[in-house]
Amino acid sequence: MSNLANNLSALRRATGLSQEKAAGAVGVTRQALAKWEAGETTPDVLHCDALAELYGVSLDDLLHFEQKPGGLPPPPRGKHVFGVAQLGERGQIVIPRRARELFHLKRGDTLVVLGDTNPGTTGIALVPAQLLTGLLELAGQVQEKREEEEG
Repeated sequence: MSNLANNLSALRRATGLSQEKAAGAVGVTRQALAKWEAGETTPDVLHCDALAELYGVSLDDLLHFEQKPGGLPPPPRGKHVFGVAQLGERGQIVIPRRARELFHLKRGDTLVVLGDTNPGTTGIALVPAQLLTGLLELAGQVQEKREEEEG
């Protein structure tokens, strides 16, 4: 089965839509949608675009995201699944190449490590230091402007 067929089926199930409701949302019959999900036929580009909008994913991910057996469906638009990274002996990780390319990361770049330990949102994030520095500078400018207006 093609990536597209797998993704259509997984996304519909993940969103809890019936074939009837998903088909109606993009203006086709349930039978047409069922054939797309089975890989028997392929939707045209306009229907692919409508399906990507319906499921909140990028058109590229709808068409090309390769699910691993028992894995997740394509991520929401703007979100990415880059794979896994193993923690090395001294705590180091290798950021997957696709992520480095997308975020223009190169050797020597400084990343800030952020964390959240609240139940249900536990996680870790890496943010380029220059982004955080820029945000702090902007916050400082906003504060200075407020003080000038008040004073």
